[in-house]
Amino acid sequence: MKLIICEKPSVGMTIASALGIETKKDGYMEGKDFLVSWCIGHLVELSEPSAYGSKYEKWNLEALPVFPESWQLTVSKDKKKQFLVLKALLFRNDVTEVINGCDAGREGELIFRFVMEKAGCKKPVKRLWISSMEESAIKKGFDDLKDGNDYDNLYFSALCRAKADWLVGINATRLFSLLYNHTLNVGRVQSPTLKMLVDRNDAITNFKKEKYYHVCLTLGDAEAISEKVSSREKSEEIAEACKGKSAVCTSVSHEKKEALPPKLFDLTALQKEANRIFGYTAKQTLDLAQSLYEKKLLTYPRTDSNYLTDDMEETAEAVIQMLFSKLSFINDASFTPKVKSILNSKKVSDHHAVIPTTELEKTDLFMLPESERNILFLVGTRLLIATASSHVYETVTAIFNCTELTFTAKGKTVLSSGWKETEQLFLMSLKEKPDSKVQEEKELPVFRKGQHFENFPVNVTEHDTFPPKPYTESTLLSSMEHAGNKETTKDAERKGLGTPATRAAIIEKIIKAGFVTRKGKQLIPTKDGMNLISVLPETLTSPFLTAEWENELSRIAKGEAVADSFMQKIETLTKELIENINAEKVKTGLFKEEKTIIGVCPRCQNPVYEGKQNYYCSNRDCRFAMWKNDRFFTDRKITFTPKLARELLKDKTAKVKNIYSPKTGKTYDGNVVLSDTGEKYVNYRIEIDRKKKEE
Repeated sequence: MKLIICEKPSVGMTIASALGIETKKDGYMEGKDFLVSWCIGHLVELSEPSAYGSKYEKWNLEALPVFPESWQLTVSKDKKKQFLVLKALLFRNDVTEVINGCDAGREGELIFRFVMEKAGCKKPVKRLWISSMEESAIKKGFDDLKDGNDYDNLYFSALCRAKADWLVGINATRLFSLLYNHTLNVGRVQSPTLKMLVDRNDAITNFKKEKYYHVCLTLGDAEAISEKVSSREKSEEIAEACKGKSAVCTSVSHEKKEALPPKLFDLTALQKEANRIFGYTAKQTLDLAQSLYEKKLLTYPRTDSNYLTDDMEETAEAVIQMLFSKLSFINDASFTPKVKSILNSKKVSDHHAVIPTTELEKTDLFMLPESERNILFLVGTRLLIATASSHVYETVTAIFNCTELTFTAKGKTVLSSGWKETEQLFLMSLKEKPDSKVQEEKELPVFRKGQHFENFPVNVTEHDTFPPKPYTESTLLSSMEHAGNKETTKDAERKGLGTPATRAAIIEKIIKAGFVTRKGKQLIPTKDGMNLISVLPETLTSPFLTAEWENELSRIAKGEAVADSFMQKIETLTKELIENINAEKVKTGLFKEEKTIIGVCPRCQNPVYEGKQNYYCSNRDCRFAMWKNDRFFTDRKITFTPKLARELLKDKTAKVKNIYSPKTGKTYDGNVVLSDTGEKYVNYRIEIDRKKKEE
């Protein structure tokens, strides 16, 4: 009997189905030759600091740095039952071999090895390495199982990553939280990500708008425009000088250009496009793609590859033909797919690009939730676009001379729509069209060198320089993907900040921690986020640290570097981080919670703040307070909101709807009145809308 351990229950069920295993047990599936079970993600993790001694249970500066002498593993609290199921299966007498069916990559290797180590199992291991949940791909993977020991270096690389993040994250978080008396989550990836948001916000805040001008000559059906002019006076002088004069065409240039089709989606590219078109957050897109993967409608989404492997030509052709029948908007387009352009095994890492599966053929897509359908159509359209022909166009630039000044007219002629036709058909099929502020250049009339123009209109246009735009999730993901790439070697397994699978979680983490807030599609750093970046050393806010790590981790995975050497560098970095902090320069009040002023105290005219249970006067000698749980409000089922408190403090009267009457058991609209603010108590009364009451 062989035990297959997968990363998630859904994957386990799919593999069991492909192998013809139908008997379901508690936490696993059982067949004649195979047992299939799962880890529920990170089932076993590195232990918290408290596991290494009582001195680490409470946070204090004297206990830093935390360096485990012997690393320990802990089963996640909410997953102990499944671990016990796995452990029992691992030690069944009839289980002679274990197959690692976790995700094909660094983290999948780590998840499996941690379970084996925590369980203490030493049985022989084989490795299943697949990128698709289709039955044919699973069976092919089992025909080509590898020896588990072949992936030892990949595991060492993953283990180093986990330990390094633990050491830097735990020590830095405790250090800065203690120094500033405020929980400050610090991490190798999240801190540089926050830094990018803060830097962009600073650039926007410090931006100084400047005006500039263009002088425009209307020559037939085209406009020839001057260079930027910094002052209105100068631009008007130029315009006046051109009036009544002639303009001559000094040159006309034509340049044929080709825009290649965009590549297939990796996860980050999918998240960026879904955010741009549908407004989905990175996490929403990942969750939707994962759900489609588990329904066998998409290939594995957590990938950083934009190509398919060379042996997938027939699969790609079959999926494309199926898409022509499934995507109604594509009926108006006709092209012969160039499948070979998306095949390149050398550019595929753990998993190939995300594409739909042939399971779509027997699926009623309109039974899916709209959000899942959107992602599926987006991925399917990208496959069609990626295999379409190039978009070919010609740019035309005409130069004119008037009063010895140069004016330029530009135009564009589309020679072959290519992939842009499919893209446009897809966008037009959407209920809500995405914002598109890109202005296409118009087609120019035919100009010839030496051509003269007389009595043409001349005008001056005024423009403003614009600050950088705030980050959206789409643009932030792009920046995370490319951060530090110049310092990362070509062979590094991971590039940029985080991985395609973790970037969404990083964004959510800094939002949940209160360092960033969402404003529509925009991501804006909070005051705490800006303050945190101001106190962290550059080592922790620069993407270069990640680049250095990934270079070294890549070498460890290939057996070109030693894990112990890498970990020694991490310990040195952690020690220096703590030793270089000057406690005397710490501004302890930097992260004090800001109180929102609700209004002015009716007794002493000092600010009134909102507390957890009341609205209270900031003057300690004045005991004015309005309690949120005052029986006057609770009996009438009125929620004492900050808005209601503001109105009472401002006008002593606030309009309230649906006031419950304990006497009649009915609800009425009316006013709450602040009737008395005596020295000890605050009293209220109700004014019911009599007309409505009678009705």
